[in-house]
Amino acid sequence: MSFSFAQKGWEVGGWIGTSLYYGDLNNKVNFNSPGLAGGVIGKWNFNNRVALRGSLNFGQLSANDADSDNNFNRGRNLSFKSNIYDITGGFEFNFLEHIRGSKFETYTPFVFVGASIFRYNPTAELNGVTYALQELGTEGQELSEEYFLVSGGITLGAGFKYDLSSDVTFAAEFTTRRVFTDYLDDVSTTYADKATIAVIRGPEAAALSDRSIVEGIGIEGRQRGNSSDNDRYTFLSFSFTKYFGRLECPKISKI
Repeated sequence: MSFSFAQKGWEVGGWIGTSLYYGDLNNKVNFNSPGLAGGVIGKWNFNNRVALRGSLNFGQLSANDADSDNNFNRGRNLSFKSNIYDITGGFEFNFLEHIRGSKFETYTPFVFVGASIFRYNPTAELNGVTYALQELGTEGQELSEEYFLVSGGITLGAGFKYDLSSDVTFAAEFTTRRVFTDYLDDVSTTYADKATIAVIRGPEAAALSDRSIVEGIGIEGRQRGNSSDNDRYTFLSFSFTKYFGRLECPKISKI
């Protein structure tokens, strides 16, 4: 005969880790500017393999052209910082049977597929003062036609989980968001006319639109970013969750 354990119930916990941005100011995925990240997580386990999952997440993103090994980027000399407030939901799939209370099925690799909604707000410093870049129209956006500070993305992840006890699980996971905006870093298209920006938005906006240290880079119409490839951000997380469901009695089947 064989035994089958069906487990349904809630899992709740928290995670801490690091966040990383990938985009126009970090297009080779260097790890010079990792940020602090963390959040809370909840799951509804349908069975030993599949769970519906949701999380509230926070991360710090930043990048600086000065850290690039690309000559154009260093000459462009742009930088940004932004906090990310993220809500993510989706499904988690275990590769192996994950059976709580078992002596053997206590660990498994897993994957996650879902979607995220997030808020961001890129900033930069000029003469010791921090400015929110979106409201400055640094790429020549018309008044009231600035990019939105709320966006979404497709989220994919993979990780490994291990039961520390029958109701506490540790997991390490990497998730990445392919987002629907190219303005996480306030950089996407081409340079605008600085004189026009200065008139409409002010001299600080004009100065922040072109911080280049090489003559000729900031000419109107010249490439400032790559609008054909949206930005991304990732979380590397380490979580602890507590299981609040019950273990159903094993069902016995004959061979």
